[in-house]
Amino acid sequence: MSIVVGFIDTPEGNTAVQSAIDEAKLRSSRIVILHSMQGGHQKESEYLASADAIERVEQLLADSGVEYSTHEYVRGNEPAEDIVAAAKTHEAELIVIGIRRRSATGKLLMGSNALDILHDAPVPVLCVKAGQ
Repeated sequence: MSIVVGFIDTPEGNTAVQSAIDEAKLRSSRIVILHSMQGGHQKESEYLASADAIERVEQLLADSGVEYSTHEYVRGNEPAEDIVAAAKTHEAELIVIGIRRRSATGKLLMGSNALDILHDAPVPVLCVKAGQ
């Protein structure tokens, strides 16, 4: 079984990775790190995982001793769609995502990937805040 982690290079994304490591050790599961971009037109830097960020996450995972794989999708899908699809493809038992507080206007204008994941996920979702 596996744990799918939606990763972006933010404090919330890094907390999600650490929480997934903790869960993987408890469950003897492998981790699937997924970074999803809509196709390169996304302008916000928080959605662009640098090669350094991915390398840092891979080193953290290697040091933890858990089995893992990393995937970067640029398919034109919303990140929530890619994460839900990855959970099915990788036979996940859990999805881990980082969340942050957003205003109602921010949710309306930018959407809420977290909410879409919660509604569409075929497995339980662990939502973590930075610093947990």
